[in-house]
Amino acid sequence: MNKRLNSEKSGSFPRFGRRRSKRELETGSFKLKGLNPKVCGKNQNPVELFWKSDLNHDQILEKVVQFIEKLASGQDKSKAPEIPNFVESFLKMLESRIATYEQSEASAKLGFNEEYTSFFEAVSCLSKIVNTLDEFPFDSATTSCFNRAGSVHHRAMLLSEYQFLALLDISKRNCNVTVDSKTPKTPKQSFFNSNQETDRCVKPEYDSGTGIVFPYFPPQSVANMNQVALAMISAGYEEECFIVYSGLRLKALDFEFSNQGYENVNMEDFQSMDWESLEGEIDNWIHIVKYCTTNLFSVERKLCNSVFPEHSLIAQKLFCDLATSLTIRLLNFPNAIVLIKQYSAEKLFKFLDIYETLRDLTSSLGSELSALDLISETSETQRRVGEAAVTIFCQLENSIKSDNGRIPVASGAVHPLTRYTMNYLKYACEYKDTLELVFQQHYETEGSTRRKVQKQESKNAIEDNDRIPKTSHFSVKLMMVMDLLDAKIEMKSKFYRDPALRYIFLMNNGRYILQKIKGSTDIDEIMGPSWSGKRTSDLRQYHKNYQRETWRKVLQCLNHEGLQTNGKVSKAILKGRFKNFNTLFDEIHKTQSIWMVSDEQLKSELRVSISAVVIPAYRSFLGRFKPHFDSGKKAEKYIKYQPEDIEGLIDKLFEGNMTSMGRRRHNN
Repeated sequence: MNKRLNSEKSGSFPRFGRRRSKRELETGSFKLKGLNPKVCGKNQNPVELFWKSDLNHDQILEKVVQFIEKLASGQDKSKAPEIPNFVESFLKMLESRIATYEQSEASAKLGFNEEYTSFFEAVSCLSKIVNTLDEFPFDSATTSCFNRAGSVHHRAMLLSEYQFLALLDISKRNCNVTVDSKTPKTPKQSFFNSNQETDRCVKPEYDSGTGIVFPYFPPQSVANMNQVALAMISAGYEEECFIVYSGLRLKALDFEFSNQGYENVNMEDFQSMDWESLEGEIDNWIHIVKYCTTNLFSVERKLCNSVFPEHSLIAQKLFCDLATSLTIRLLNFPNAIVLIKQYSAEKLFKFLDIYETLRDLTSSLGSELSALDLISETSETQRRVGEAAVTIFCQLENSIKSDNGRIPVASGAVHPLTRYTMNYLKYACEYKDTLELVFQQHYETEGSTRRKVQKQESKNAIEDNDRIPKTSHFSVKLMMVMDLLDAKIEMKSKFYRDPALRYIFLMNNGRYILQKIKGSTDIDEIMGPSWSGKRTSDLRQYHKNYQRETWRKVLQCLNHEGLQTNGKVSKAILKGRFKNFNTLFDEIHKTQSIWMVSDEQLKSELRVSISAVVIPAYRSFLGRFKPHFDSGKKAEKYIKYQPEDIEGLIDKLFEGNMTSMGRRRHNN
């Protein structure tokens, strides 16, 4: 006898009726049609038939379990088994419950209590009956029971699908989703529509009335989902179960993305956007991704594990599929950003923020085999952003090399290129670990020719300043930038006609660079103590050179030698000395009071060193030769200053008096 009479075989159980399409399962658009059971008697209610039995629900279920165990363990499988009457009662009982749920408007709830659990216990027994009977030869009674059980079983699975849809569909639930009052929604101004000044990663709030947090399911609903999923998987309906789950969870996550203000990127919008606006979009994207990595993904992974605790591999696969869908959307943004070729050095920091965010995103995806492709794609996007960051950082070198202006900075002040470069490096070194990783990945992907060039650049950068070799590619690159800046400042100092002002310029820039490096632990560690020691030595030499160029002639006027003629002090020569001193000192004061030394310590050191050589010499010269002048106006004509006056005027040097500068062009 054909034991597959009126049935289809899929796996180890029969399948009845039309299978639902993927679209129907994802959207829950189908309805339970044509599922009203044919009860045994024409006018008899199956519930009434059941209650006419001498056995109650629990007793029938217990006997069914015993019957299944008997068939599975000791029954001779060479002949058709005898089907007890309580199996028919069990099928009628279960069929009656299914009919009740199908006809009820509240069928999506299925009780949410002990009734819910008992129903799926009965469905589980029914699955076992179908699978166990399939192992035996069929006679007419067995065939009838098998087909009847299969029909009831299929209706139970359709009801389970519908129930699973109802449990998962958040659009049909009163979720009471709340948003932090400190992060109000603003009118649509960007792709993401988030407040940039506060934490855009809105935390799911607990609703004391419903006990609901994202992903909007109270514990009992999750427990019910687990029962439905377990029943469907055990019955061989895992494909329908997974399609329903994935479709509705993706729908829920899309809703949450919209709730957070996320919209898909448009490359045309990027191309027309100014950098300030684009910075805001980058900030918003970073906060959206952080919300996913710190909240959304972990919660979604937990939900998968809670719905499918008995099938950990299935839970992993479902989570990875959902995470992949969301992550691909998130990756569209940085993939579009790196296509913008108008890189300038100041854009580096936002690109590094994106790089770090992608690194955190990769870590949040886990290490399961099912996530390897997604991790690989995220890492590839991260690599592209890193390459863009390397390109942008190299723009700093280009900006230094291309600064060929020949007009010297007024008053010998710190050059704008020095300020820009040092502040840039200071901020860049706040990302030191990230930059080291970016440059390492960059050179690992370069060919052997480029590595040889880099090796030579590294050798030159290190040997040029007798520094300790660094293993970090970024460290070498930073040293090269510093060497370029030093060379450029040295070149620009030669545009000053006054050698003394040239050394003031070199001191100003040298001190500024040294102070910036000492103020940044990261840069200081990279450059090393020998670099700082050499720069300090250079500053001392600039200082000595300045004094020689400025005050050498002044001190020559105060030399005691060469004043005598025929053994006597020549008044004419003495008058000339005082006159020359006054002229030189007046010119120095007039000129150098408008020169700028912005570093207060350097300014003080210069004044102290000048006073230390000029005032003692002047006091000695004045004390020895003043008596050779007659008292009165003639002496005042040549002796213009007292030592105290000289000291006071020296203390006014290097103030950068712009008013005086406007009245007189300084000598440069």
